[in-house]
Amino acid sequence: MRYALPVVLLTLAGCSSTPELPVQPPAPTKADAVTTLGKDLDKTDHRVGAALVAIERNADKPKVVVAESRLAQSYLPPVPENDVAFSMARAAKGSEIDYAKQMAFGRQLATAVNKAWERLEADQSEAKRVSDLKDKRIAELTQEVVRVKKEASNNAWTWIAGGLAVAGALATSFLGPKIGLPLLLCGMLCGAVPFIYDSEYFAITAGTTIAASCGLGLWWLYDRVKDSVNENEKTEDQN
Repeated sequence: MRYALPVVLLTLAGCSSTPELPVQPPAPTKADAVTTLGKDLDKTDHRVGAALVAIERNADKPKVVVAESRLAQSYLPPVPENDVAFSMARAAKGSEIDYAKQMAFGRQLATAVNKAWERLEADQSEAKRVSDLKDKRIAELTQEVVRVKKEASNNAWTWIAGGLAVAGALATSFLGPKIGLPLLLCGMLCGAVPFIYDSEYFAITAGTTIAASCGLGLWWLYDRVKDSVNENEKTEDQN
């Protein structure tokens, strides 16, 4: 839904010449999603690697070897039985060639994982960049739609003002100023509406006008009631 909004706004604003955005990689847009996970994985790898170094340096101490081995395993997920069987067979065989092959395979796998992780970080950075571009495009198109609507509204008031001015001029010429002048004044007021609305004093002016109108309404109501009471008193005095 989010990615469809720029297209909709683009159509409304009529900006068909806007350059296309780059394709966003399928990766999270928040750096924390990758950075935090990467730090946790690095911490796990370092703890396991340190335990293995302690095992190697204390190979003559069985208790230390067992303790460090269990500690290293606590940082890892449960090991499948087939992998355990594979390692036990390799240990029983004790072939230096097998160990050399497995070490070469391990280094290749570690290199591939590191490259994949670097690629993930690069995709995350690019996804964040493209996501920011999309947010910026949405904001720009939203502002463009607001501008177009405002311009259309201003044009509408201008056309109304022009029509009333023409009608007022014709009415003044053929029907007299009593009919024409009010139309001319209404035309002037309609033409000034966009400027009044955009003014920084619009809220103050509108509030003052409403308050004054309410005051005049209350005064008119009070005057009507007062006149009605006075009229009733005069009627009673005459009777």
